[in-house]
Amino acid sequence: MDDKISVGKISVSSDSVSTVNSEDYVVVSHQGDDTPSTNNGSDDEKTGLKIVGARDQQQLQKELEDVLMDPSVEDQEVRGNHAEQVQTQVQTLEEVENSQSEVPLTADSFHTEPGTMFQKQSMSLPVKPVEEGSPDSSPSTPVPDEDSVVFSKLTYLGCSTVNAPRSETEALRMMAVLRSQSETETPLNVTLSVPNVSEGTVRLFDPDTNAEIANYPIYKILFCVRGHDGTPESDCFAFTESHHNAEIFRIHVFRCVIQEAVSRILYSFATAFRRSAKQIQFPVNPPPSTPDSDIFTFSVSLEIKEDDGKGYFNAVPKEKDKQCFRLRQGVDKKIFIYVQQTSNKELAIERCFGLLLSPGKDVRNSDMHLLDLESMGKNSDGKSYVITGTWNPNSPHFQAVNEETPKDKVLYMTVAVDLVITEVQEPVRFLLETRVRVCSPNERLFWPFSKRTYTEVFYLKLKPIERKERKSNSDTLYEVVSLESESELERRKTTAAPAVRLPQSGSQSSMIPSPPEDDEEEDNDEPLLSGSGDVSKECAEKILETWGDLLCKWHLNLSVRPKTLSSLVRSGVPEALRGEVWQLLAGCHNKDHLVEEYRTLITKESPQDSAITRDVNRTFPAHDYFKDNGGDGQDSLYKICKAYSVYDEEIGYCQGQSFLAAVLLLHMPEEQAFSVLVKIMFDYGLRELFKQNFEDLHCKFYQLERLMQEYIPDLYTHFLNINLEAHMYASQWFLTLFTAKFPLYMVFHIIDLLLCEGISVIFNAALALLKTSKDDLLLTDFEGALKFFRVQLPKRYRSEENAKKLMELACSMKISQKKLKKFEKEYYTMREQQAEQEDPIERFERENRRLLKANLRLEQENDDLAHELVTSKIALRKDLDNAEEKADALNKELLITKQKLVDAEEEKRRLEEESGQLKEMCRRELDKAESEIIKNSSIIGEYKQICSQLSGRLERNQSANRAEIEKIRKQVEVCERCREIFNKEGALKIPSCVKEGSEEETDEEKQELQNKLREMELELAQTKLQLVEAECKIQDLEHHLGLALNEVQALKKTWFNRTLSSIKTVTGTQGKETS
Repeated sequence: MDDKISVGKISVSSDSVSTVNSEDYVVVSHQGDDTPSTNNGSDDEKTGLKIVGARDQQQLQKELEDVLMDPSVEDQEVRGNHAEQVQTQVQTLEEVENSQSEVPLTADSFHTEPGTMFQKQSMSLPVKPVEEGSPDSSPSTPVPDEDSVVFSKLTYLGCSTVNAPRSETEALRMMAVLRSQSETETPLNVTLSVPNVSEGTVRLFDPDTNAEIANYPIYKILFCVRGHDGTPESDCFAFTESHHNAEIFRIHVFRCVIQEAVSRILYSFATAFRRSAKQIQFPVNPPPSTPDSDIFTFSVSLEIKEDDGKGYFNAVPKEKDKQCFRLRQGVDKKIFIYVQQTSNKELAIERCFGLLLSPGKDVRNSDMHLLDLESMGKNSDGKSYVITGTWNPNSPHFQAVNEETPKDKVLYMTVAVDLVITEVQEPVRFLLETRVRVCSPNERLFWPFSKRTYTEVFYLKLKPIERKERKSNSDTLYEVVSLESESELERRKTTAAPAVRLPQSGSQSSMIPSPPEDDEEEDNDEPLLSGSGDVSKECAEKILETWGDLLCKWHLNLSVRPKTLSSLVRSGVPEALRGEVWQLLAGCHNKDHLVEEYRTLITKESPQDSAITRDVNRTFPAHDYFKDNGGDGQDSLYKICKAYSVYDEEIGYCQGQSFLAAVLLLHMPEEQAFSVLVKIMFDYGLRELFKQNFEDLHCKFYQLERLMQEYIPDLYTHFLNINLEAHMYASQWFLTLFTAKFPLYMVFHIIDLLLCEGISVIFNAALALLKTSKDDLLLTDFEGALKFFRVQLPKRYRSEENAKKLMELACSMKISQKKLKKFEKEYYTMREQQAEQEDPIERFERENRRLLKANLRLEQENDDLAHELVTSKIALRKDLDNAEEKADALNKELLITKQKLVDAEEEKRRLEEESGQLKEMCRRELDKAESEIIKNSSIIGEYKQICSQLSGRLERNQSANRAEIEKIRKQVEVCERCREIFNKEGALKIPSCVKEGSEEETDEEKQELQNKLREMELELAQTKLQLVEAECKIQDLEHHLGLALNEVQALKKTWFNRTLSSIKTVTGTQGKETS
C-alpha cells in the first residue's frame, strides 16, 4: 500500500481531474514489497540499521530503530488506518442496504460545480455498487472486496498515444478525433468499474458476458477529462495512463448514452485519485439526521494569503507569542473562509451573499467594506464550504491595516461572511475578529514555518417556522433566533451568567482536526515531535546590514570565504538568509548540473520506494508544511529522498535522511535542497557513517566516549557503572545531525555550524548537551537515562534562550582535529586487536559474506553497464546510419544548390545588362527633356520681357499725352480768345456757320486719329496673341515633360517587375526540383 501513495493531490473541476505534481508528468510504477533490491534482500534489509562489532548487537539495533522511528506517530497512523477501515466497511454496508439491485442515480446526485444544478431529471444512469457475496458475482466481475462503482451504457471509442498526458488541450483534441472516427465504425459497448480508493483498479467489462476486457491500476492513471458543454464531445470523457511501466502515455475515450452521467463518472475518478490510505480520519459515527435541539454548531476558519511576486499566493504566518497574522505592507492578498457544520441536522449552504472586511473590532455594519468574490463552493471532500475573496490593501478603506505596525502594538481586523442557507429564512452573518501586524514589504517570508488559520466556533439557534406562516412552499424551515460565537460566550461567562444555556458540544468540535498545541507539558512522558518549534524571521537591523555587506563581498569572489564569516555563523545565521548562506557554504552556487540531474532522477524508479514513503509520513509531523498526508511538503520530501536513493546507489536511502532533507526543504526549493544534501553526504562525510556496517559510526561513538572521559569524567564513569554506551543515545545525533528530535531553532543553528566548520561540530553539540544535563543524568539509572535522552532532553531547548546558551557553550568548547585523529587511531588499533583475538574462521566467514554481497552488487552493476554498453552501441550505430543518410541527402542538395547558383548568376548578369541599357535610355531621355525645358524656359522669359516692355511704353505714352492735354487746357483757360473758342471740357465753341465749314477738316483729323488708334490696338492684339501662343507652347512643353517623366517611371517599373518575375520564376523552379 505504501508504495502507491506517490499519487499526488487531486484537483477537481467539472471538466477534468488530475494528480498534481511540480513536473509536467511523472510515471508512477507499481512496485510491490517483494521487489528484489540490489543487495539481494528486501528494502528494509538494505535501509535498516545493522551494526556489527558492538557488545550487544540486538540491543543496539533496537535502540537505533527506537530513536529513528516516532512511536507516537506510528500509533496515530495505526489508529487512523483502523478508523478508515471501519468507515469504509460502514459505507459499504450502507451502499448494500440502499441498493439491493440497480439503483437509478438521477442527475441531482451527480457531482457538479458549486451553485449549479442539472435540469434534466428524467434521465437516469444504472449504477451498481459491488456487493460482496452477491449471487451475480463471478470470476469475471470486479473483485468482491474492492470498493468500486460500476457504470453501464458506455461506448469505448478507442485509444491513442499522447505526448503530454496532463494537457487538457491535447486530451480534448484526441477526444474529438476519436469521436469523429467512431461515427463510421462499429461501436464497442462496455461496462466501466471505478474504485473508490487509490489502491484499486479501473476495469472494463463486456456487458453481455461480464468478461473482463482490460484493467488499469489507479496509480497508472494520470488525468481524466470530459468534453466541454455545447460541443459534440459533451457526452464523452477520457483518461490517460502510463503504458507498460514506460514513458509511453495513452488516452482512452468513452461516450455515455446518458450525457449527465459524465459528471458522476468524473467525480468517481476524483474520489479514486485521492490518497485516501492515510487521510486524517474523523469519527465513524455520522451526525444525527434529525436535530436533537435548536442549536446548530458551525466551525468557521480564516486564512490569509499574500502574493509572492511570482504569480502565486502563499499563506501568511501567525506569530506564536501574540497569535496574530503577520501581513506585508502593500502586497495583494486573498481571504479564504472555510465554513463547516459540526453538529445537528446538516443545513445546505446555497451561496455566499457577501464577503466584507474592516480594520478594528466591534465595528458597525456601515463600516464594513465589500470585497470582490473570486470563488465559492464546497471543497473536494464535500465537508467544508469555501469562500475566496480578493483584498486590495492599497484601498483607502484599508489604510489602517496597510501601515507598518510598531513592535509594541497589535491591530485588530474584522472579517464578515454572509451566507444564504436554503432552510433558513434570512442570510446568516459570521463575524471573525483577529489580530494582525503589518511589517515591511521587503521582509521575505520564504516558507510558511508557522502557518495557522484562525478558527471560531459559532452556535446558531434556529426556530422552526409554522407551515401557515411560510411565505411560499419553498424549502425555508427556520428563522434565526440568535447567533453567538464561542469567544462571546466565554466573555459573557467571565462578566455575568449567560441568559441562554448553550450545550458545549465538545465531542462534535473534536471532529475538526486542529494543529497540535505549541505549549506542551514538561512533565508528560510523550517525546517531543520532530519539527516542533517556530523560528522567527525577525532580526536586528544592524545584524542584517552586517550580513548584507558580507554577502556582497562574498559574491565578488565565491571561491574564498570572508574572514568574518566564522564568527558570524557562530552567532547564528539570520533565518531569512539561511537558504542563500547554506548554499554558499556548501559550495552549491555553481552546481547547475546537480539541478538538471535531479529533474531526471525523480522520473526513475527507486528500490527503496516503500521505505521512503513510510518514513516521509513520520518526518516532522509537528510542522505545518509536512503534517498533511499528500501535501506539498510530503510530496517534495518524497521526491528528494527518492532522487538521492537513485543518485547514490551504494548507500541508497537510509533512515534519518528524510529529517535532514526536510530541514533543507524549509529554506530552499527542491532542486537546491537536493544539491545541498548531496554536498553534505559526500563532501562533509556523512555518507561514510552508513558504509561498511556503520564502522565509521562506531568510531564516532568511541571518540565521543573518549571526549567525555576527558571533559566530563564523572558522567563518563556513571555511564560505565550503569552500562550505558554511546550508541544507545547518540545514534540519531550523528545519523540525523540532531534533526530528528530537537526543536528547529537549535537544529538550524547546528546546521549553520556544520556547513561552516565540518562534521566535527557534532561532538561540540553532543558534549554541550551532556555537560548541561550532567546533574540530572548522574541521578538516573539505565532506563531513566534512556528516557531522559528520549523525552526530557529535547524539551529543554524549546525555549530560544536555552538553545542560544547551549550553542554558545558548544562553540566555546575547543576540540582539536589532532585529538580526534588520535582517538580514531586508537579505535582502529583496538579493532585490529579484537580481530586478532577473534576466531579466524568466524572472521573469514564474515569477510566472505561481505565479499559475496559486494560481488553480487558488482555483478549487477556489471550487467547493467554491459546492457547499457550494448544499448549505446546499437543507438550509436543507428545514429551513424542516420547521419550517413543525412550526409548523402545533403550532398545531393549541395549539388542542386550549386547548379541553381550558376543559373542564378547568369540570370543576374543578364538582368544587370538590361538594367544598364534601361539606365542609359532613361538618362538620354532625361537629358533631352532637360534641354527642352531649358529652351522653353528661355523663350518664355523673352516673351515676358517683351510684354513688360510694351506695357511700360504704353503707360509712358498715355501719361505723356495726359500731361500734354492738361497743359493745353491750362493755356486755353488763360487766353481769353481761346476761352471763347473752347469750353471747360476742351470742346470747340464754333458758331453754326463755322461748323459746317470746318466739318470736313474735323473728320479728316478724327479719321487720322482713329487710324492711329486702330494700328496701336492691332499691335497690342498681336502682342497679346504672341503672349497667348507662348503660354500655350509652355503648357505643351510641360505636358511633354510630364509624359517623358511618366515614361521614364514606367520603364523603371517594368525593369523592376521583370527582375522580380525572373527571381520568382527561378525560385519556383528550384522548389519544384527540391520536392
